[in-house]
Amino acid sequence: MQPPFTGPKGSVGSAGPRLADIDSPSTLRSYPRHALPALAAELRDYVLHSVAATGGHLSSNLGTVELTLALHYVFNTPQDRIVWDVGHQTYPHKILTGRRERMASLRQWGGLSGFPQRTESAFDTFGTAHSSTSISAASGMAMAARIKGEDFHSIAVIGDGALTAGMAFEALNNAGVQDGKLLVILNDNDMSISPPVGALNRYLAQLMSGQFYAQAKSVGKGLLKGAPPLFELAKRIEEQAKGMLVPATLFEKFGFNYIGPIDGHDLDSLIPTLENIKHLSGPQFLHVVTKKGKGYERAEDDPVTYHGPGKFDPAVGLQKPAAAPKTTFTQVFGNWLCDMAGQDARLVGITPAMREGSGLVEFERRFPQRYFDVGIAEQHAVTFAAGLACEGMKPVVAIYSTFLQRAYDQMIHDVAIQNLPVVFALDRAGLVGADGATHAGAYDIPFIRCIPNMSLACPADENECRQLLSTAFAQDHPVAVRYPRGAGAGVVVTAGLDGLPFGKGEIRRQGQGTAILAFGTLLHAALAAGEALGATVVNMRWVKPLDTELLVQIARSHRALVTLEEGAIMGGAGSAVLEALQAAGLSVPVLQLGLPDVFIEHGDPAKLLALQGLDAAGILQSIKSRFTEAI
Repeated sequence: MQPPFTGPKGSVGSAGPRLADIDSPSTLRSYPRHALPALAAELRDYVLHSVAATGGHLSSNLGTVELTLALHYVFNTPQDRIVWDVGHQTYPHKILTGRRERMASLRQWGGLSGFPQRTESAFDTFGTAHSSTSISAASGMAMAARIKGEDFHSIAVIGDGALTAGMAFEALNNAGVQDGKLLVILNDNDMSISPPVGALNRYLAQLMSGQFYAQAKSVGKGLLKGAPPLFELAKRIEEQAKGMLVPATLFEKFGFNYIGPIDGHDLDSLIPTLENIKHLSGPQFLHVVTKKGKGYERAEDDPVTYHGPGKFDPAVGLQKPAAAPKTTFTQVFGNWLCDMAGQDARLVGITPAMREGSGLVEFERRFPQRYFDVGIAEQHAVTFAAGLACEGMKPVVAIYSTFLQRAYDQMIHDVAIQNLPVVFALDRAGLVGADGATHAGAYDIPFIRCIPNMSLACPADENECRQLLSTAFAQDHPVAVRYPRGAGAGVVVTAGLDGLPFGKGEIRRQGQGTAILAFGTLLHAALAAGEALGATVVNMRWVKPLDTELLVQIARSHRALVTLEEGAIMGGAGSAVLEALQAAGLSVPVLQLGLPDVFIEHGDPAKLLALQGLDAAGILQSIKSRFTEAI
């Protein structure tokens, strides 16, 4: 497959390397260092035009071009291990490690993953798509090398946003007392996906702007102005102190040798520094300062918007669509949250560093005192919500389904056991498309429905999403509402805040013979299949509590049942139906349709659903194959 862009002709001169010449880091290492800046410029252009052609993560990758070149130039990869955190900054890494010509397939079915993937390349030493895992993984690799008597370096490249998570500090605390060849590189670009928050992020800024520092600096300058050489020396010491002495105190307390900060776009600083670090013993911590969106002015000015754009023309930039797009479920949630907050002063909104992705931008603007971005700290987000609920507040935790997995213990121990009224708004439920298996919300139905006191709703469309959020908010126990990424069927959303009956479903199409029990947005595919079959179609709405009264009624009046869910079949909504039928003493054939017991990789969401037989045609075919007599 041909790459979408080959870089500007003659960008490195006739004697220098071209990006097309680099098929592996070993080739890169054969060139002189003075040729690398021009190669970096070509690599940055290639990243820009690749993402513009396919969509994907842009700002973060533009910021890691020089760092990636330097790491592969200095270290003997893949023998030396690099763990990227988070993995959406690895496009330059993929291009330099033999995958340049496959970039046109990025995040498409059968193509390159948008994240490191061990099955994709030996250079992808660890799969990273959730943040803050790199230091733990690299530390484990370093200890494995020591145990096996092998000699290689383990390098964790972690962003400043990812460093806000507790797991990163747990790893630092442990790794700092080990003696493996571990290097932690802090890629400090002052920007996670949403603007970074928290005390750690403010630490240096506060120290460097504090009164003590300002007064000491002023007095020192006054005393030394009469001695120009000493004055210049003091200025240089001040600049070094800003970067070295203060953060060194923090990280050296963990047992690391702190170095930096250095300019992450200056190869003449990066490469000698990394060369020197290779020969140091004990855990090392290198602080590198980079700029998200580097080299593309639009992304530099607005790195959040250009974090994960779709296809676009680099010469023009991202443009607003000509026609108004459909309302997304995320927008429905954001609007509901603002409206409900206006009515109920107890409501607080919580996000673990996903303000934009979870739809809380307007809520923060209108209700800043009730908005809490806790950083990349899902465990803390849930227990923080529990504490608020203990004091009479009504917390709403806006979180991706896949990220709630990281706070499962807190949901059980701190929320459910105490039966606290916390609402979990689960975005990205089901398949998410281009981000693949790591981001798919495939498991929330099984892992929530088994928890006492928890309830779980599955709205079928945009309006039901708003209504079921209101229902969830009205309860005095924890409730989760799951909804997919993107737009739904285009159902008009009403303006009110009235809910729907708790734990009750509805018959959407009356038929005979076979009944399709749909949980969530696959209802609309079920209606199309039901029309072709003459089958009954039920919008179940709730996985827990299951509408057993309606289920028994349907089971007694039909010869076969089909359960349909965009979630894992094992332990999912279909399992709940089977359990309820057994408890009621009813024996009726049941076909369970949903996500199989495999990890489903990246691709177009509609294509992925069709491949799993979860579009109208697939549902129809599965029912015909299984229930010939019942139809």
